[in-house]
Amino acid sequence: MDLDSIQYYINREQSWLAFNERVLEEAKDDSNPTLERGKFLAISASNLDEFFMVRVAHIKDQVKSGIATPENKTMLTPRKQIKAINIQAHAFVQKQYEIWNQRLVPAFQAEGIEILSANQLNEQQLCFIKDYFFNQIYPTLTPLAVDSSRPFPMLMNKSVNLAVVLESELFAVVQVPGGVLPRFIELPWDDEEESKFILLEDIIREFVEHLFFGNRIVSVSTFRITRNADINFDEESASDLLEEIEKEVKKRSRGSAVRLEIQSGCDPYVEEFLRDALEIHEKDVYIVDGPIDFTFLMKFSNLEGYDNLRYEDLPPQPPQDFIGETDIFAAISKKDIMVHHPYESFEPVILMMKQAAEDPNVLAIKQTLYRVSGVSPIIKYLMKAAENGKQVTVVVELKARFDEENNIGWAKKLEEAGCHVIYGLVGYKIHCKLLLVVRQERNRIKRYVHLSTGNYNESTAKLYTDYGLFTANEDIGVDASAIFNHLSGYMRAPMWRQISAAPLGMRDKFIGLIENEIQHAMAGRPAKIIAKMNSLTDKEIIKALFTASMAGVKIELIIRGICCLRPGVPGVSENIRVRSIVGRFLEHSRVFYFYNNGEESIYLASADWMTRNLSRRVETMFPILETDLKERVKDVLCVQLQDNMKARLLASDGVYKKQANEEMKLNAQLFLYHKAVKSAKKQGPYFYKIRTNVLNTERCE
Repeated sequence: MDLDSIQYYINREQSWLAFNERVLEEAKDDSNPTLERGKFLAISASNLDEFFMVRVAHIKDQVKSGIATPENKTMLTPRKQIKAINIQAHAFVQKQYEIWNQRLVPAFQAEGIEILSANQLNEQQLCFIKDYFFNQIYPTLTPLAVDSSRPFPMLMNKSVNLAVVLESELFAVVQVPGGVLPRFIELPWDDEEESKFILLEDIIREFVEHLFFGNRIVSVSTFRITRNADINFDEESASDLLEEIEKEVKKRSRGSAVRLEIQSGCDPYVEEFLRDALEIHEKDVYIVDGPIDFTFLMKFSNLEGYDNLRYEDLPPQPPQDFIGETDIFAAISKKDIMVHHPYESFEPVILMMKQAAEDPNVLAIKQTLYRVSGVSPIIKYLMKAAENGKQVTVVVELKARFDEENNIGWAKKLEEAGCHVIYGLVGYKIHCKLLLVVRQERNRIKRYVHLSTGNYNESTAKLYTDYGLFTANEDIGVDASAIFNHLSGYMRAPMWRQISAAPLGMRDKFIGLIENEIQHAMAGRPAKIIAKMNSLTDKEIIKALFTASMAGVKIELIIRGICCLRPGVPGVSENIRVRSIVGRFLEHSRVFYFYNNGEESIYLASADWMTRNLSRRVETMFPILETDLKERVKDVLCVQLQDNMKARLLASDGVYKKQANEEMKLNAQLFLYHKAVKSAKKQGPYFYKIRTNVLNTERCE
């Protein structure tokens, strides 16, 4: 059978757009609190911005360069991919504005929240915005005329602007100062139980004539440009990686335009003028029926006084394995400890850093950093450790997309504090999440290791689902040391004891584990694979899964985002089910379960089954060795496989569909949170009973 046939695959970009539709569905779902629905709309808009800035920009560059090589799964050329993206993206944007106008605006109004236009204001409100314009906005504005002596300005990426047409077809641009002033302004209103707002651009539009005194204004149109923001440079020829990335980041706001959004009702002359000025195709123009740039709804969803319109607060619980422990190294010495975020707190990671920085017996700390928070306690304790004379090595990935500036700043501060900072490897991103503490204990050296599926970021640890493993296992410690030595020096790839690493054999490890299940199935033994990840795109892995399915291996995939594998195809993938969970938490953990004839193997990883992760990034995969921790991971998978409220199943036609709600409704994320609460309190049964046959085990209850 030809497993390369395009009928068995889904295009990566189209699969990503389908994922963003699942995010948008949460904005439509009136079972979510009203302001949270607005936040989901904002997330879908932010996701789409990044998609255009990176993925669409990259494919457009291929088209401009004359590259016609098709991608290797659905065999679409760059030009055909752009055509398909345009159709799907335009339909998606139309859905965004239908949800805004038909669902969210009425829902906000029902709660006394309304965004008004200038023509809806009463006299008091008109006086208010006039005063606000002249005292707050007017001093920040700079009208930019466009004519033969003044070329079209280099407008900032993602900025909202007003196109002003004056008599005699004179053209000018006014940039909306959204970076320095709030995008939405609260208006005076008599009823204290209601809140009325107006958008910044609408105030400017109302008084824009004052910027062009002596000229008659023909039209004012709101528009926004999205630019190519991908970073491309020759790493091998770069003499100073940090300096080169700094230069490239500064160029990001000046990339070529890849999308133009214009508010509906605009002057046709404006659209034609902007298209010519930006050298953009008509299919890259999006006419929208509502506010441009829904990302303002992220802040809008935090309105004071409306807690009832947001999710109930779910504070992370004390991790069950650390309850009663006061010394983190002593606790880890007893047994491996696993923490499941955001249900359990990230505090143990910070405590480990603090104790390591202050403990006189700690000799060295080594850590990888991909994305950290703006005010990071992790950075604080790394710097403190260096100041206390410890050997501190930090691998900072400067190429973490859209976190480059943040990471450059941290790298400089760490170096100033005396840390040895490594910027990564040429041609690879350092994406693994690894912390190694070397400690002197009773005339011997002992290694303590923390490995994770997610970043060392205490802020996102409250929002993303991830696992962290604390261990003093000697083999894992040796492997962790080898990884850092490989990153910092010229050490050859070692023979791994427990950890697997990409690009040094992780793909082969995964394929070997899949083939092992195939052998069991062919011998008539039970065979099962469960894999949870963010995305699945790697063709070698997909073909191995197809082969396993044809051999009779039962495969459950929990994939939040992109999935290029088409499940349920008779004779090829009929034993594969794919589901995606989109809820209040971002499903970020990577978990891999193999039944292995009853000797179950479970691995956690920083890597998805994507070609970039397995071939062009440094990643780690690590086993869960202790029985009780295996059972905990299996129980979580059990719950997620039975979610019938936030999960969607991928059909063979490429469409995601919600499961029909059974008698017992199950939201996996809420279930797992309440389970963590019960575990922390050490009292009472769980809220639900879960079926016992999902993992061929009696432990799912």
